[in-house]
Amino acid sequence: MSSTAETITAVGDPVADRLLGYADDGATLTFTAGGQEIAQYTYMPTDAQYESPRPFFHPLTTLEGDDVTISRPWDHVWHKGLSWALPNVGDHNFWGGATYTRATGYANLDNNGAMAHGSFGAIDESGRGITASESLHWASQDGRPVIDERRRFNIQLLDVPAAPAWVLLFETQVSNVSGVEIGIGSPTTEGRENAGYGGLFWRGPRSFTGGQFRSDQGAGTDEFMGTRSPWIAFTGQHDVTCRSSTVLFAEDATNPGAPNQWFARSSMFACLGSAPFFSEVVPLTEGRPLTYRYAVVIADGAVDADSAAALAGAAQAALAGWT
Repeated sequence: MSSTAETITAVGDPVADRLLGYADDGATLTFTAGGQEIAQYTYMPTDAQYESPRPFFHPLTTLEGDDVTISRPWDHVWHKGLSWALPNVGDHNFWGGATYTRATGYANLDNNGAMAHGSFGAIDESGRGITASESLHWASQDGRPVIDERRRFNIQLLDVPAAPAWVLLFETQVSNVSGVEIGIGSPTTEGRENAGYGGLFWRGPRSFTGGQFRSDQGAGTDEFMGTRSPWIAFTGQHDVTCRSSTVLFAEDATNPGAPNQWFARSSMFACLGSAPFFSEVVPLTEGRPLTYRYAVVIADGAVDADSAAALAGAAQAALAGWT
């Protein structure tokens, strides 16, 4: 979409008659709820090649107005709010920064690829919320085609008594166009323990450091690294407002390998990601694409066991109803 566009649509649910809308400036889609910005999707990034340029969501904001993402933190400038990013794609890095391999450890290998936006096939408001459909082309650092991706994402409000919340539904289908079989892995599949990052990855604000994870297995902090569960939530506290917010990931049960492992870190900095390639290399063969679907809930307030389960149930229902 090359020209600026803006639409407003009523959401067909009883969430305080809020309105969802979007605007497109030719590089970024901005989504609003009741006139307040809740999400930006930068689909034409200007990042350096070393950061593996790719589309990303930032900022993501609660309905009360608290930001729950950061982008380009000084410690890992390739962390971009919420993005689909993979560090070990055959010989390529679509995560950013140095690559970890069994032979080299972490090293700058001049292999940082890029995910380039192709086009938006449609931005659909006929169903629940707003759905954007996008084509992307992944290329190696020297410009060779590696993967073609079909991506969809949906933004909708959730009617959950537990907390004011909205959900981002995300679907990706990746197809190998490189001419050779590709194994998708992680630093852990290359020998680095508990470093299985790669997938749909979220980086939280600095103030969220030390926050709490919760899943159907209970609550805690870094012990959730590498665990498997259908959903997992993270609650942190904001500077200035001193309010708490919760980010919850739910995985579609139809994903290959589900329930997959989670990359979950609290003490170093707050981050959470789906990690379907955490401890096992997954082959991507020509003619046999891989499809993954997730729901990411952005909620005001902290959660206990019951309210977290309620949010997870609403997220999973939203995924099931999104076709």
